[in-house]
Amino acid sequence: MMNKLGVIFDLDGVIVDTAKYHYLAWKTLADELDITFTETHNERLKGVSREKSLDILLELGRVTLSQAQRKLVLEQKNKDYLSFIAKMGPEEILPGVTPLLDLLDRLAIPYVLGSASKNAALILKQVNLFDRFKGIVDGNSVTKAKPDPEVFLLGAQLLHRSPYQCIVFEDAIAGIEAAHKAQMIAVGVGHKETLKAADYNVNHLTEITEGFFTALI
Repeated sequence: MMNKLGVIFDLDGVIVDTAKYHYLAWKTLADELDITFTETHNERLKGVSREKSLDILLELGRVTLSQAQRKLVLEQKNKDYLSFIAKMGPEEILPGVTPLLDLLDRLAIPYVLGSASKNAALILKQVNLFDRFKGIVDGNSVTKAKPDPEVFLLGAQLLHRSPYQCIVFEDAIAGIEAAHKAQMIAVGVGHKETLKAADYNVNHLTEITEGFFTALI
C-alpha cells in the first residue's frame, strides 16, 4: 500500500534554509530603495513568487516602479541571491532530510519538489540532492504562485498520483493553503502556531518516521 502514496517537498525551509539568503538579497534591494525591511517583514515573502515578493516590498515602502525598473531590480535581486547560493554545499541540508529521503526510497514512495523558487534545480545540485528527486516543479514551470495549487497539482502528475494520495511538506502559510486547495495532506514544518492550518505539524523532519506513513494508509 505504501506505493500508493506520493510526497511533494517544498524547498526553502524544508530541504534547505535559503530564507536567510533571500532575506539578505531583499534587504540589499530595500536599502537601495530606502525601504525599511526586517526579518519579520521577510516572513511575508516565504513561499511567494519573486514578482509578488517585490509587490509586498514596494507596498511596505509605498514605492512605485515602472515595469522597466521592476525588471531591473528583480534581476539585481536574483544576482545577489545567486551569489549567496553559489557557495552552498551539502552541509546546508536541513536535519532529517537525508534520512527521510532514505526512508521514502526504502518504502518505494516517490517524491518530487514543488517550489516557488526559479533556482530550485540549481540549489538541489549545489547540495547534491538533484538526482534523488523524481522530478521538479518550480517557478519556471508554473504560471500561478502559491496559494494557488498549480505547483502541487503538477507535482501529483509527475508522481502519477491522484491529489488525495499526495503528502506535502511545507513551511509557509501560502504553501499549506495551496496543498489544501489541491486536496492534499499538508504537513507543516516549523512553528506550529504559524502553520496551525496544517493537517500535521513537526518542528523538523527528524520527527517523521515510518509509522507516520503507515498511519496514513
